[in-house]
Amino acid sequence: MSDFNEEEEAIRVEIDGHALALFKLEDGIYVLDDICSHEYSRLSEGEIWDDEVYCPKHGSRFNIRSGAVRGLPAVKPVRSYPVRVEEQRVLVQWRE
Repeated sequence: MSDFNEEEEAIRVEIDGHALALFKLEDGIYVLDDICSHEYSRLSEGEIWDDEVYCPKHGSRFNIRSGAVRGLPAVKPVRSYPVRVEEQRVLVQWRE
């Protein structure tokens, strides 16, 4: 969690060459695949409104908690990952 500054709501991290987006919402940290399911674009660079992230390329919207699609042109969800925070460290339950 220390990688988030006070203003940041999203950061990009890489695990074994796989890009993940970490989102800080009022109720916790959530992790999604960082790449939009519609076309290559980093969700970690998108705008966040309430519990949704907007893809910066074409405006697809995804629920940050579940990865579900909330707006076209994307039709496939992005994968979400279980997370817990311990001693200021974000632990992601990684699966391929």
